[in-house]
Amino acid sequence: MGRKKLIDLRTEYHQRELNETDIDKNPFKQFDVWFNEAVDAKCYDPNAMALATSTFEGKPSVRLVLLKMIDERGLAFFTNYDSKKSRQILQNPFGAVVFFWPELERQIRIEGKIVKSSDSESDLYFRTRPEASKIGAWASPQSQVIPNRRYLEQLQADFREEFNGKTIKRPPNWGGYRLVPSIFEFWQGRANRLHDRIQYSFTNNVWVTERLAP
Repeated sequence: MGRKKLIDLRTEYHQRELNETDIDKNPFKQFDVWFNEAVDAKCYDPNAMALATSTFEGKPSVRLVLLKMIDERGLAFFTNYDSKKSRQILQNPFGAVVFFWPELERQIRIEGKIVKSSDSESDLYFRTRPEASKIGAWASPQSQVIPNRRYLEQLQADFREEFNGKTIKRPPNWGGYRLVPSIFEFWQGRANRLHDRIQYSFTNNVWVTERLAP
């Protein structure tokens, strides 16, 4: 794509306003409102969130993961504990996520500390996964270099045979994390790039709301 075409790409936003008087005082409840509206609007993968982590040196990485649980303890996602993201979380436990729902012209940004989920919570979620996804959790040496696609497919076949007729338990190196929020930002697209941004900050055990300039 030429430079001129990139410059010409522009979307104008025309959605509703976001006012301080219209939001819940609890950011988790406000998240539920927007998330449910994203589901109702049939947004594609509404629980997909870009997760940013970094090394102890501050070198960042970002990837899309799926939100699978949320309550006032935080936002839970699940992964291989030997993956790149897990190695970075071990080095630097602070991270950030962003949800983007273009159909509603909305984003939610969340920052906080990432902690490991309990074994019982990881087991509970693992039991809900389709059998093929359970096998995949065993088969994939996530983030490691592999020689080719055939190598991965053979691992999948080997584990499928190993677990044939048996209960597929959660791999010991696979489970959940929770991002414990210290900041939420609710972003509503507005005309002329004068977007609405409302931030919640957890200060002295209280959620404080502020409006940010776009």
